[in-house]
Amino acid sequence: MPLPLSVIDFATVRPGASVGESFADSVRLAQHAERLGYLRVWYSEHHNMPTIASSAPAVLIAHVAAHTSTIRLGAGGVMLPNHSPLVVAEQFGTLAELHPDRIDLGLGRAPGTDMPTLRALRRDPSAAEQFPQDVRELQGFLGGRSLVPGVTAVPGAGTDVPLTILGSSLFGAQLAAAYGLPYAFASHFAPDALEDAVALYRARFQPSEQLAEPYVVAAVNVVAADDAADAEAQLGTARRERVRAMVGRGRELSEAELDMVMDSPAGQQILHMLHWSTAGTGAQVKAYLEDFAATAQADELMIAPASPSQDQALLSLELLAEAWRGEEEATLPPALPPTALHL
Repeated sequence: MPLPLSVIDFATVRPGASVGESFADSVRLAQHAERLGYLRVWYSEHHNMPTIASSAPAVLIAHVAAHTSTIRLGAGGVMLPNHSPLVVAEQFGTLAELHPDRIDLGLGRAPGTDMPTLRALRRDPSAAEQFPQDVRELQGFLGGRSLVPGVTAVPGAGTDVPLTILGSSLFGAQLAAAYGLPYAFASHFAPDALEDAVALYRARFQPSEQLAEPYVVAAVNVVAADDAADAEAQLGTARRERVRAMVGRGRELSEAELDMVMDSPAGQQILHMLHWSTAGTGAQVKAYLEDFAATAQADELMIAPASPSQDQALLSLELLAEAWRGEEEATLPPALPPTALHL
């Protein structure tokens, strides 16, 4: 039985496009994923990045939810040190009241930005040290059992928006296990600790009111196309653009300069971040993802479309969905087990 497939969307601002156009693309992607049977779409909080427009996940989720009807939508994730738990509870409580049983809340410990932007957010860099306590405080607000005397999240209290801990290291794995929460590993850009973190999470998991058994979501970069060579070329373009964005930081690089950076230690380090990536036909991508899921001990795969254009990304999701469900399957994904229904 195939695992559930989901999608992470960065609301990418493509060359020559506007932020508004990127939001329209996000709506199209979510609608497409809904028709194809993907389980959920998540949006990640990033700041001060010219090519990523998902800096306000709650607002973007509200917009996309109004243009879809069944697919789950969530943050993958909200960077909790940037916000007070009460504000996050109110935002996602509002979403949960507007769109019952469709909203997820993934929580990250990193700021999702650089130090100047962190100062502009009026946040103290030490706020990350309070992450475990902030998760508990947020749980209390959403569950109607506030840990802050005299303070109730309205909206929010009693919505029990399901939480997931995001991570790329052993810290997140330990916390998710101790709190009995699902664990989503950011293997699409931080590949190194995947196996160790998942093994630690599964070994130390403590059942909770939200989750009876461990549940792992693992992310992977995907390009599927009708022709394998075309898919490989698309992934090659995505790799070059990743290096250009991270090294250039707004400065234009010529193709010759980019070639030199690609071969440099810095360029190779950036490319290593994309270690868990696949490109090929639908069948080839499916085979890779099956092996990846076994390596990651995953209960769900979070697909990061890596195609350069929106139309290519939509086709990629379609080809993967067709291959994943196979000729004998009517829908994708299959019904989730009871322990995963409230993810």
